[in-house]
Amino acid sequence: LVALSFTGAIGLTFLMLGCALEDYGVYWPLFVLIFHAISPIPHFIAKRVTYDSDATSSACRELAYFFTTGIVVSAFGFPVILARVAVIKWGACGLVLAGNAVIFLTIQGFFLVFGRGDDFSWEQW
Repeated sequence: LVALSFTGAIGLTFLMLGCALEDYGVYWPLFVLIFHAISPIPHFIAKRVTYDSDATSSACRELAYFFTTGIVVSAFGFPVILARVAVIKWGACGLVLAGNAVIFLTIQGFFLVFGRGDDFSWEQW
């Protein structure tokens, strides 16, 4: 849990550096925080709807994977589009993309560690 918190803080530091450094100074990339917040929602919904753990796959779970993939791709595409239309600089785009990678890997790590449904689960907190 401490390692996940540390990597999340590193990802947010990259994101804030892409916005707050003196050369960049534009806070439009902070809108990727919306993508970070909504990325686990399809997984939560699919987990509640399809509770049977015997099935290897279901249409609801596959649709949740599809929506989550769309959200993650959008989070990586948003700073590239902002840099392409010259709203932000390419250096800020690189920092935001690095922050996105670290934050989404942190979210995935959280679900891999705490999402198994055994005794060591986040659902019991």
